[in-house]
Amino acid sequence: MKAAIFSEHGGPDVVRVGEVETPEPGPGEVRIRVRASSVNHLDLWVRRGLPIRTPMPHIGGSDIAGEVEKAGPGVEGVEEGTRVVVDPSLDWEWYEGVRRGESLRNPEFRVIGEHTQGGFAEQAVVPAENLLQVPEGVSFDVAAAAGLVSVTAWRGLVTRGGLRPGDRVLVTGASGGVSTMAVQIARRAGAMVFAVTSGSQNVERVRALGADIVVDRTAGDLGKLLREATGRRGVDLVLDSVGGAVWEPLLKCLAPGGRLVTYGATAGHDAPTDLRRVFWKQLSILGTTMGSPADFRAVMELVFEGAVEPVITETFDLDGVRRAHELLEEGAVFGKLLVRV
Repeated sequence: MKAAIFSEHGGPDVVRVGEVETPEPGPGEVRIRVRASSVNHLDLWVRRGLPIRTPMPHIGGSDIAGEVEKAGPGVEGVEEGTRVVVDPSLDWEWYEGVRRGESLRNPEFRVIGEHTQGGFAEQAVVPAENLLQVPEGVSFDVAAAAGLVSVTAWRGLVTRGGLRPGDRVLVTGASGGVSTMAVQIARRAGAMVFAVTSGSQNVERVRALGADIVVDRTAGDLGKLLREATGRRGVDLVLDSVGGAVWEPLLKCLAPGGRLVTYGATAGHDAPTDLRRVFWKQLSILGTTMGSPADFRAVMELVFEGAVEPVITETFDLDGVRRAHELLEEGAVFGKLLVRV
């Protein structure tokens, strides 16, 4: 089969298109005829070389939508030709804290397309339990573009962040895939949405997604801009993927009892924290990544209903995967880059 692969870590230039063996589904697995996938920042990190066991040559792509082509041994109730999207999370039970015993090691959390082969190929093998049927009338493009970013946004805001109607919510990096979904989810939940992005064009785009107040971080000192935007009241919940230099301004803009949920550190993972501010204002700092099977199904139902929708900026075929890596690495992408197979 044809696939976009890399055999060594490095820059976008290591990505090439080639022929590889068509995978056979094992027990409990199915083979998907891939119709669409999408590019995430995770693909860049894996290509650069994360300290994980990545199968080589590697096929990226954590988002997979297509039709069931073949079921492996022991798979029942999954018909060939069924339109599906794949939950990218594997072994989520590790996060639930349920252990089998001291001598029986539990598999740690993994991600399809990171720890396994992914969807930048004509076929992909995944666990049958990770399938969710895509209703007629919902395109493979939308299903694939929504998967990873939607479940990340949902878990960060709702499951971890405890989003409630009337909350004042701040979303950073608001032009990214996760954040564009987060703005829509928060707005739909009845929150007042503040967002941070860069450039006047992105400000208008984020506002069109439903954000009430959008801050252009290039317009001055971020701390001052946030104080002006949120007023003396501040915000109840922050969803942040930036970290680094924005950490202190984000903590400062939290109202008493506020929650800061972090799911990334694109501007650096060292974030000095004045603990006096944390305990005096009784703040909560919460970590999150990806989402549980329940999170995935809950948010994808919203996608299927059309209540929230991924923003697809550009579409590529397998030959364009390298270019998609380049564009995402340049930081010039609003929303998602789709790979149509």
